[in-house]
Formats: sequence, structure tokens, C-alpha cells
Amino acid sequence: MKKSKIKIIILVLLIMGILFLGLVFGLNGYVKITTKNQIKNIAELKNITDIDCILVLGAKVKNDAPSAMLSDRLDTAIQLYQEDIAPKIIMSGDHGQKNYDEVNVMKQVAIDNDIPSADIFMDHAGFSTYDSIYRAKEIFQAQKVVIVTQKYHLYRALYIANQLGLKAYGVAADTRTYAGQSYRELREILARDKDFVKSIFKVKPTYLGDAIPVSGNGDVTNDKDIAN
Repeated sequence: MKKSKIKIIILVLLIMGILFLGLVFGLNGYVKITTKNQIKNIAELKNITDIDCILVLGAKVKNDAPSAMLSDRLDTAIQLYQEDIAPKIIMSGDHGQKNYDEVNVMKQVAIDNDIPSADIFMDHAGFSTYDSIYRAKEIFQAQKVVIVTQKYHLYRALYIANQLGLKAYGVAADTRTYAGQSYRELREILARDKDFVKSIFKVKPTYLGDAIPVSGNGDVTNDKDIAN
């Protein structure tokens, strides 16, 4: 192969790489820019009425205890509930296996902080951010929610909510420095791009099912005895 052809191939590959990176970082930036004003503090949320529920996005649990990130999300959600920002909470996380259960751990923490069990719903099929948001609207029939997670994660969650027609605000649960956060930030760029595409096509979540209106009694989502 002639050197001129090799140079052309290298140039084409280089241009394609630049365009790809431009797309990746361009979509990432768009998701963040279009949702940043939806991130609120408690004082700002007090001026917003008719919020159906607080949606807490799940994270890792171990030995029936929440990880640091999840613990901070739960503390933030509990504070929002106690400040009367919303009358109900949805704990949405991974309970796809019998021996791994995020949502019962999440609900128990809230109950231990004197939140009535009936006000806490569990979404056992919140296997991803996209699934959690989709199911909040379609299964739990929420129309206006406050999403609680760390700030880096809020942009994507809020963007999904916007695209699915769910009115949403976000509260950041960052109260400390988390190990491995630089890696999460990088991974989140690709996750935002992925869910940007999923939101275009309104991809159905892993599971749907019968409606469970969040206006009702959260105990209908219990799958075992809850310690009050």
C-alpha cells in the first residue's frame, strides 16, 4: 500500500475519532446544561406545590446495610419528608435476586427514622436509573417528583424524567467525598449518552406490571414483614 493511501486512512480514522468524541461529550454536555436548573435545595422546594413523592434511587447494600452513597441519599430523603416536601417516598432499587435486596434495606432505614411504613413504597424492579424513572411514572403513576441521588447522577435522572413526561426536581445528596468518584464521573458520561438514546425511543424497562398509585398505601409493596 502506498504511503499516500496510508496517510489518508489515518486521517479518516482520526477525523472519525474526533467526531465520535465530539458526539459523546456534546450529548453529555447537553444533558447537564438542560437539567441543571432543576436541581433545588429544600428552601426552593418549599415554594413548589403538589409534589407526589420523593424518589430515592438505589445503590449498593452489603450485609443489610446501605453503602455510604445510599446512606446519604436516604438521609436526604428523610429530611425532605420531614420538611413536608412530599407525602410519600418511593425506594427504587435492585431486588432481582433473593439474596440481594436494596429496597427493603432502604425502607427499613426510613422506618427506623420514624417515617410511617404506609408512606414508603418499594420499587423492587428499579434495576437502572432509566427503569426507576419509567416505573415511577407508569407503575406508581407519579406526575411530579423530587429525585434524590448524588449530583453527578441527578443530571441523567432528570433528563430521563423530562423525556418521559415526568415533572421532576432533584436534590443532591453529596455530604462527603466518595471513594472511586473519579471513575464514576467518567463512566457517567457514557451512561448519559446511553440513556439519551433510550429516552428517544422510550424503551420499556425490564419489568412493568399493574399500577400501584403512589397516592395509596405503600405497604402493598411489602414482600416480607417490616420491623416497625
